[in-house]
Amino acid sequence: MDLQTLLFMFFGGLGIFLFGIKYMGDGLQKAAGDRLREILDRFTTNPIMGVFAGIFVTILLQTSTGTTVLTIGLVNAGFMTLKQAIGVIMGANIGTTVTAFIIGIKISKFALPIIAVGTFLIFFFKNNKVNNYGQVIFGFGALFYGLNLMGDAMKPLRDVQAFADLTVSMSENALLGVLIGTVFTMIVQSSSASIGLLQTLYSQGLMDLQAALPVLFGDNIGTTITAVLASLGASIAARRAALTHVIFNLIGTVIVLILFIPYLYLIGRLQDLLALNPEMTIAFAHGIFNVSNTLIQLPFIAMLAIIVTKIIPGQDSAIEYKALHLDERFIRESPSIALGQGKKEVLRMAELSEKGLEAVGEYMKTHDKKHGELIPQFEDAINNLDRKITDYLVQLSSHSLSNEDSRLHSTLMDTIRDIERIGDHMENIMELVESQLANKVKFSDSAIADLDEMFDLTLSTVRQSFKSLETNNIEEARSVLEKEEKIDKMERDLRKKHIARVNENKCTGSAGIIYVDIVSNLERIGDHAVNIAEVVIGEE
Repeated sequence: MDLQTLLFMFFGGLGIFLFGIKYMGDGLQKAAGDRLREILDRFTTNPIMGVFAGIFVTILLQTSTGTTVLTIGLVNAGFMTLKQAIGVIMGANIGTTVTAFIIGIKISKFALPIIAVGTFLIFFFKNNKVNNYGQVIFGFGALFYGLNLMGDAMKPLRDVQAFADLTVSMSENALLGVLIGTVFTMIVQSSSASIGLLQTLYSQGLMDLQAALPVLFGDNIGTTITAVLASLGASIAARRAALTHVIFNLIGTVIVLILFIPYLYLIGRLQDLLALNPEMTIAFAHGIFNVSNTLIQLPFIAMLAIIVTKIIPGQDSAIEYKALHLDERFIRESPSIALGQGKKEVLRMAELSEKGLEAVGEYMKTHDKKHGELIPQFEDAINNLDRKITDYLVQLSSHSLSNEDSRLHSTLMDTIRDIERIGDHMENIMELVESQLANKVKFSDSAIADLDEMFDLTLSTVRQSFKSLETNNIEEARSVLEKEEKIDKMERDLRKKHIARVNENKCTGSAGIIYVDIVSNLERIGDHAVNIAEVVIGEE
């Protein structure tokens, strides 16, 4: 075969392999239910549970990078502490070894029939669950088919003297192997792909075990690059989590290089005792490395957190998304106190929506990315509190409440729905501003001035509705109704002004669509503020 055919086969095989991994992970995720964030949230109360959560989620995603990036997103949103994230990252490193063991099963000659079965399940069944399993099976087959193509493309390497010299150099100098593994994994951004390639090279006799193992360690370091890229521009806590991933893998590599001779002997003995094929030998080496690294560093999670905090100093403004006042013991012992705690949490949810609206206002005025990144975090926090408070109040409803407490219970149930909807409109406005920036749409000066005035009035109305809820002040609530009438009138006026600007060619049609949608969302936020005020008036 000529060089062009070999290159096409190698890169085509790599592409099919990466697609297979991604497609299989997506299918597993759908089959298990899209609740990965909830798993990470619920089962990371301590580092050991975090490790198991990281293993489980990585097996579902079929990528440690995906788990780490998801974890960094949760840390960035304030959904997870740094110590919790470190446990998950350690677990992710163990979970990613599953792919290497799958490759070690050596069923590559059945790759095409497996793809056929997966395709049959995807295209000939209407059931979503069957389709999801078909996706898993198709991805599984594509993984092996891609490896076959890469293996066929690399067979001629055995006759290339330069490659033979390189493997000899890697056998003599472990650091060179680590560097090659790191660089290759950084390029393809998938340790599974680079380790799969390493398994194929070793199985074809293109390198010995002493040369292959350092490359394996480098693959583990290289996989951290995606997490580092994901943390750029994120919160301080997220950058610390990404740095932890790098330090964790670097420390593990240093330890195993120091103990390389005993480690090499251990893997060689296991290969002989268990009669492991070459692919499974690399899988065992990968698994032992990551499990040992986790066991060694797990007791030092607090120290790791201190180290990265020293390296990346500063105070992080993480949003506290977790409920602070909902103690289920109060439901059983004193429903009245429990209801008071529920109100405190509703008011905290209201405070988060108010701060989110303030961030929206800043984003509209300055187009500063840092304000735009805060808004989804506030929305996530609001949605989480909506679920937690609703569950709490539903539990509370099964206990006997006085007439006054029953009215307050009903008020809180109605209010959290309106606050959650305010959060939705807040996010809608953010997306409209993003669309404005992406399409380079400009508003006229008069349009911006009108929009700022309407936003300020809407924010003031929302604040007053929350204040009326907190103090149960009927005068404040009535004032909200008066302000909302002004918002409605302003919405109508701004629409008319927009039409006039379009007719006078002062405003483009695309600008007008975004502008009118922002105005419409502000008017709906005003409606939800009125709903809260009307509940207060009705309760009074």
